[in-house]
Amino acid sequence: MSNKSLMGLIGLLAVVIVGWNSFFVVNQTERAIVLQFGKVVQSDVAPGLHFKLPFVQEAQIFDGRLLTLDTATQRYLTLEKKALMVDSYAKWRVADVQRFYTATSGLRAIAEERLSRQLESGLRNEVARRTLHEVVSGERDQLMADISATLDENARRELGIEVVDVRVKAIDLPAEVNRSVFDRMSTEREREAREHRAKGAELAEGIRADADRQQRVILAEAFRESEKIRGDGDAKAAAIYAEAYNKDPEFYSFTRSLQAYRESFAERSDMLVLDPESEFFRYMQGNQANP
Repeated sequence: MSNKSLMGLIGLLAVVIVGWNSFFVVNQTERAIVLQFGKVVQSDVAPGLHFKLPFVQEAQIFDGRLLTLDTATQRYLTLEKKALMVDSYAKWRVADVQRFYTATSGLRAIAEERLSRQLESGLRNEVARRTLHEVVSGERDQLMADISATLDENARRELGIEVVDVRVKAIDLPAEVNRSVFDRMSTEREREAREHRAKGAELAEGIRADADRQQRVILAEAFRESEKIRGDGDAKAAAIYAEAYNKDPEFYSFTRSLQAYRESFAERSDMLVLDPESEFFRYMQGNQANP
């Protein structure tokens, strides 16, 4: 290769390198600034293709999309000095590119670390102004709105960041408090269970007593009814016996004597010690059978 060709190739390579360092592209989801010897000379560069002085100026490009800062669960004290474990997150994006670069050197990790400290401080202040009930349910939405407004104002001023929203994902009691609350709830439930069992036993005794009373009443009424029926039966039987006796007293007396003999001598071992001339044996005496 000749010297002329070599010089041409070197020149072409130099043109490509200079051209490569003279242009930069900013996407729709990005924000950018142009630095010259470390000083900002162009801020908030619009999306598109842009020119810069090669080797003198430098383009810094940042993510302009909505980002999420997910913080670790922190311990906070309420107005009545009760501890709560709060898990939260923030949605943010770059609002002022020049201030963001100046405050954080354009590093997302630095921005989120400083934003996290501000979020923690803001949450601590907001929780300390409210009671446990207000933090958990009563004013939870208002708490998130207040911390969002405060954090957005501070982050814009100090970091060039817009805080779109702050949300509380979970609010829990500390582990040691959870145990004591569980024990207290367990004791309360046991007390309620004892009360319910006592009321149940009382109702059961009342039901048993009423059932026993009803049983006695039913048995008494049944006994009374049975005695009445038995009395009516005995009266009817006596009337029938009397009627039969009146029709033929001698035959009635004879049949009654036979029944008495049958019942008295039901077994071979049965024995009666009576006078043979007694009235009981009068139908066994042939001479008296037909007087």
